[in-house]
Order: sequence, then C-alpha cells, then structure tokens
Amino acid sequence: MAKCDVCGNDENMPYNCRHCGGTYCGDHRLPENHDCSGLENWNDPQGVFDSGFDDGVGSGESTSRAAGIVDKLPIDTGPGGPLAYFRGNMTYTFLALMWLTFAAQFVVGTFFGTETMRTLFVLRPYYPEYVWTWVTSIFAHGGFYHIVGNSIVLFFFGPLVERYIGSRKFAILFLVSGALAGLGQITIQTLQTAMVTPLTPGVVGASGAALAILGVLTILNPDLKVYLYFILPVPIWVLTGGYALFSIFFLSTGGGGNIAHMAHLVGLVIGLAYGQYVKQNRNVSAPSRLEFGGGGPGGPGGPGGPGGPGRGRF
Repeated sequence: MAKCDVCGNDENMPYNCRHCGGTYCGDHRLPENHDCSGLENWNDPQGVFDSGFDDGVGSGESTSRAAGIVDKLPIDTGPGGPLAYFRGNMTYTFLALMWLTFAAQFVVGTFFGTETMRTLFVLRPYYPEYVWTWVTSIFAHGGFYHIVGNSIVLFFFGPLVERYIGSRKFAILFLVSGALAGLGQITIQTLQTAMVTPLTPGVVGASGAALAILGVLTILNPDLKVYLYFILPVPIWVLTGGYALFSIFFLSTGGGGNIAHMAHLVGLVIGLAYGQYVKQNRNVSAPSRLEFGGGGPGGPGGPGGPGGPGRGRF
C-alpha cells in the first residue's frame, strides 16, 4: 500500500507520474491536480498534456508527425472514438490481438494450408530461427476453449497488474514472459526428444504471460481472494501453487498430453521474480479479494490444466 504524495491517503492502486515520479491517488493522478513539475516544460499548441497514463500522447515534432498520420485514417481515433477504449490499456489490446490472431489462424489455414499457418503462428522446435513465431505464438491458440481460458485470466487479472506497473512495463512483461515461456517449452522438447522433425509439435498460447501475471499478483498479495464461479473463495497462492505442482508432476512423469508444462513454469517464475522486484521497489499490494468465474484448478478453461490458462502444444 502506498501513500498519495498530495493528500497522504493510503492507496491500494497508486498511480505513478512518469514526468515527476510522484505517487498519487485517483483524485490527484492528473498532472494538473498534483502541480506536476512537467507542466512547466510542456509546450503543446493544442493544449493536450501527456499525463503519463496514456502512452498514445507524445510530444514535440514526433507528436505532430504522428497526429498527421492519424488524422488521415478513416476512423475516429480521438478521445471517445472507437479506439479510445484501447488507448493506454494494453490488457484489452492484447485480448483483441489474441482473438484477431485466432481468426487469422483459421483464415490462413483454410485458404493457404496448415503448413503456412504453422509457419506463421506456431513456435516449433525444428524452426527456432523463425523469430516472428516467438511473438505470434503468444497470441495464437490451439482451440476455442484454449483461448477462452487464457482470455478469462487476462481479462480479470491483467488490469490489476497494469495499474501497478504501467501500460508500457505491462506490455514488456506480457511479451517477454510469453516469448521466454515458448522458448523454454521447445527447449525442453528438444532435450527430451531423440530427434526433432518438422512434424514435432510446436507451442501456442498466452499461458506463459498469464502465469506471469498471476505470479506478480501472488507476490504482491498472496492472500488475494479469487471467487471461483463467484462461490468458492480461494487465495491466489493456491491457484499459482496448483499450477506449479501440476506442471512439475507431469514434467517429471513425461505425461500431460498436449499441455506445455514447461511454458507454464517459465512464465510463473518470471512473474514471481518480477513481482518481488515490484514489491521491493514500489511497496504496493493488491486488493483483498477478486470475484472471478474461473481460471484456476477447478474452473473452466482450456488445455492448460484443470480449468486454467493453457499454452498448448500444436
């Protein structure tokens, strides 16, 4: 829990201004409400100040060029327009990209063949040099229930982490943890398989990133209550611990079917480590409970375990 630099009130979800570095509550998060020193250096003929909470607002000549390009688009990109919901909100931007990628998988597979689809979207042990799949595989999924399970976790937990660390750092956490989780999975597959071939299953799914998000929240507040099906209260550490034990068990026994257990563990470890870093440097905590309809052992979901996010093998 942090204190607002203006009013001194305790704040569970503080805002940090990237211009002056201060910590503020919701009432004082805007630069003009906390007498931000950055206001003195702002020179915008349109009178729009970059508050530090909207990465879509820039400054200087780069802003003018960007604005000129944006103005030419045939859609309303201004405040309140159809894209306003995604501005400064990476959680829902990534959710949208996941579903768009899922649709693209279907289109490419239908019209250009399965191999083309795999080349574009599946991170495979035989083709680790296809570096674009390090990213595209995060947003691609192996089936409808697979993407629904990961979407549920990202929808409910993603905004909490994004508020603590900011949209930019959240995006880095999501992409780096997702990519390293996938690379960790194909590495263990290569070590466990006598010879990988183009037909060796690859990996898709956002569960590495989803487990990283859960890991961050577990460190910030291990007793955060998650209401499975809006009925059963479960501490978040039970969920993350369940995922870890589930994945370790099947990795040690060589079972688990088409579930990328190593990807789960890599993502979780990254999240736990980053959560510890945030906790030491920011002194923040999560709220005491969260109503959630699934996403842990026992809830609805995809191939990633009993009801959780799944990074599936494909």
